[in-house]
Amino acid sequence: MQYDVTNPESEPFTYTITFSLMDEQGRAMSTVEETVASVGAGKTVRRTLDHGGYPADGALDAGRVRILDVARVPSDEAPAPAGTCPASGLRLTADQGDAAMGLRVVGLHLENCGDRTYSLEGYPVLQLLDAEHQPVDGIEILRGTEGIPMAGGDGEAPRPVTLRPGEAAVSGLAWRNTTEFGEAVTVPYVRVRAEAGSDPVTVAPHLDLGTTGELGVRAWRKDESGAGAGRPDA
Repeated sequence: MQYDVTNPESEPFTYTITFSLMDEQGRAMSTVEETVASVGAGKTVRRTLDHGGYPADGALDAGRVRILDVARVPSDEAPAPAGTCPASGLRLTADQGDAAMGLRVVGLHLENCGDRTYSLEGYPVLQLLDAEHQPVDGIEILRGTEGIPMAGGDGEAPRPVTLRPGEAAVSGLAWRNTTEFGEAVTVPYVRVRAEAGSDPVTVAPHLDLGTTGELGVRAWRKDESGAGAGRPDA
């Protein structure tokens, strides 16, 4: 199945579309996410949906596809795809997150994919953005997660982190999806800098902050899981 992506903006944007693939009875069977990079200002591009072999008969028409979500970010702030390395030598991404009993957590990952050592200390620098990429006011960004119920505190002060090529650091966002009095707030985009002065990367974690008015951010620490090991060939 083919689909079109049109960019009405005045600069290139990168689009990530989440599709739901349905069976003949209209039941959701699988989810596919595709990224269309750097669609030029005022341009339309056509792509073919890669459905990974579903359905088995290979017949996939528009009636069996639903669009669940469309995220769009300026192309010069889009997270670098896997296997590529930005000019900065640092690849910053966000994961799909986790949710349990009203607690939400999204991990931030910083990989040194370059060829020199980087050092940093402290917290990522965040700017919360609405659907039109304008700043969202009224949300307090907490350093650490001690103030977020059930999130668990960081337990220690930020420490210097040194990343050799192929190594990675992790941080994270934590919040409670609590809705009481007032208007619930959803933040679709977050502009992230690894530290003050770093190149910005805009991610789309869809923060459903409820009415808490608070978002906790964890300090960078070395990723000891090995997930950041290796780097793309130059």
